Amino acid sequence: MHDPVRSIVTELVHAPRRRFRFLAGMVLVLVALAILLSLGTWQLQRLHWKEGLLASIAERRAAPPADLSAIEALAAAGGDVDYRTVRISGTYLNSKERHFFATYRGRTGYYVYTPLQLADDRFVLVNRGFVSFERKEPNMRKHGQLTGMQTVTGLARAKLSGKPSWAVPDNDVRKNIFYWKDLDVMASSAGLSTDRTLPFFVDADATPNPGGMPIGGVTQFDFPNSHLQYAVTWYGLAAALAAVSAVFIFRRTR
Repeated sequence: MHDPVRSIVTELVHAPRRRFRFLAGMVLVLVALAILLSLGTWQLQRLHWKEGLLASIAERRAAPPADLSAIEALAAAGGDVDYRTVRISGTYLNSKERHFFATYRGRTGYYVYTPLQLADDRFVLVNRGFVSFERKEPNMRKHGQLTGMQTVTGLARAKLSGKPSWAVPDNDVRKNIFYWKDLDVMASSAGLSTDRTLPFFVDADATPNPGGMPIGGVTQFDFPNSHLQYAVTWYGLAAALAAVSAVFIFRRTR
C-alpha cells in the first residue's frame, strides 16, 4: 500500500517541474525556429540584392564609355561609380607608378597603378594591368612605358573607405608594395597632391601595350553568390527542428 501512495506523492511533487522543463524547452525551440527562419529570410534578401548588383554591373560594363566629367559629377553627388565605363586622356607619369601585389592567371606579380596627368593638371590613378614579379621594375619593361598624350578606356573603381580586412597585410610604402588600394597614400607616396587626385581609380581595358606589359583588362568580376544555398540550409534546419519537436510532443502527449 505504501508504494502506490509514494508514487502518487512523487508524481504530484515532480509534475510541476516536468511541466516547467517542457514549457522551457518549447520556448527554446520556438526561439531557435525564429532565429533559423530569420537567417533564411535574410539570405533570400541578400540573394535579391546580389542579383540586382550583378545585373547593374553587367549593365554598366555594356554601356558606352562616359566622359570623365560625368563620372566626376556622379562621385561628387555621392553616387556609385564602381564598374562604370569611362574614357580619359592625359599623360602618364611613369616615374611615379605604384605597385599593388596581385595574382593573374596563377602568376604572382603586381598591378601597375600609374598617375595620368590630365589637361587641367589633375591626376587619375590608372591600373594599367599586371606585370610579373620579375618585371616589377620599369626598366624591365621599357616598351610599355607610354609617353605623350594617351587615351585610356576602362572601368572606374570606387575609392575604398578603409582596409578591407584585418587579415590583409599593411602596405609597405617604403618598398612601393601595396596590399590594399589606399588611394590617398598611393597618391601622396607618389608625390601627388591628394586634393588634385580624383577620388576613384580607373582600370584600363585589355588594349595591348607595347612589349606586352602591363597586361590590361584585369578587373575582377568574380562575385560569389551562394545565398540561395545558405537560405535552403537555414530553412532546412528549421524544418528538421520543427519535425523533431513535433515527434517529441506527440510522444509526450501519448
